[in-house]
Amino acid sequence: MDSARTATASRTPLRALATEAVHAGRDDLARQGLHAPPIDLSTTYPSYDSRGEAARIDAFAATGAEPQGPPVYGRLGNPTVARFETALARLENTEAAVAFASGMAALTAVLLVRASLGLRHVVAVRPLYGCSDHLLTAGLLGTEVTWTDPAGVADALRPDTGLVLVESPANPTLAEIDLRALAHSCGSVPLLADNTFATPVLQRPAELGARLVLHSATKYLGGHGDVMAGVVACDEEFAGQLRQVRFATGGVLHPLAGYLLLRGLSTLPVRVRAASTTAAELAGRLAADPRVARVHYPRIGGAMVAFEVEGDPHQVIGRVRLITPAVSLGSVDTLIQHPASISHRIVPADDRRGAGVSDRLLRLSVGLEDVEDLWADLDTALQEASVVTAPRSS
Repeated sequence: MDSARTATASRTPLRALATEAVHAGRDDLARQGLHAPPIDLSTTYPSYDSRGEAARIDAFAATGAEPQGPPVYGRLGNPTVARFETALARLENTEAAVAFASGMAALTAVLLVRASLGLRHVVAVRPLYGCSDHLLTAGLLGTEVTWTDPAGVADALRPDTGLVLVESPANPTLAEIDLRALAHSCGSVPLLADNTFATPVLQRPAELGARLVLHSATKYLGGHGDVMAGVVACDEEFAGQLRQVRFATGGVLHPLAGYLLLRGLSTLPVRVRAASTTAAELAGRLAADPRVARVHYPRIGGAMVAFEVEGDPHQVIGRVRLITPAVSLGSVDTLIQHPASISHRIVPADDRRGAGVSDRLLRLSVGLEDVEDLWADLDTALQEASVVTAPRSS
């Protein structure tokens, strides 16, 4: 796996973000006579030095550090996935990154690392992605959660607190948290910031004090709706622990997914900035529309817009034609969904509403279409929905 790590991640960025997005994880290709990164689909690798291989496996078991020399087995690591990890660490300006089969697998690994140290208590701020909320609340991993607002984090910490978990901008309300101030409140407890919505294009939580940066890489990092993955960017010490959990639990990322993610990163800055420009325009038009009660759009910008309608949100969902009514986000095409029914349905209704997830809230993930075409579709859907829900005159 040495060739995949020639561009070792550093906490000091050497190049502009747009340049890193194109070149990180690929710096060794020209020397190998390659232009596109190869896809290594091997699950196992031959070795005639069984003693040496045993020593490398022992070293991994001790620290979780990546084995030096040729690959050993797909569950220990894969050269194609390693390229994506290197690139993402460069973009987030962390020492390392560890990829998983999904965002939920990545979060699970973090919780298991802390629980293995007897630190099962989590302090969390709502709203979070609905399944992250459920994983914490249901105690499926033996964790206990205390929900609080950002100002209450310090008072919620206990001796057995292993993690503080936030998402900013939050899913789906786009509420923002001062990560630097929150990291200070955490003291020695690691802060995990879900950076899925912002991406490293708009925000680098590690530079604001977060020890762990979580992505559902299914979203903007992949960017095309055709790959499922998760990744945690962090320091090398924590990365070693995450690799050990990944090896033990098997939540590995498929090499083809790693390839698609690396390819997705190369256009990430361009995609995010273009979609953000359109999203800001749509947010402004929605805010001025009498059929819309409230618009949520973060100060940091981005391609996500949330808005509460005066009429029936389900009617809007049912009447879009260009926009795709579907879960997920971050694709090149625009998606819309009703969080209370889909992404956050698993969260108890009172908790959901208490976190600002109204029953009339719609979440729009803006893609790369022309803004006028998107607005025409939204305008028609809102108009038809308002006609359907308007009371009949006598």
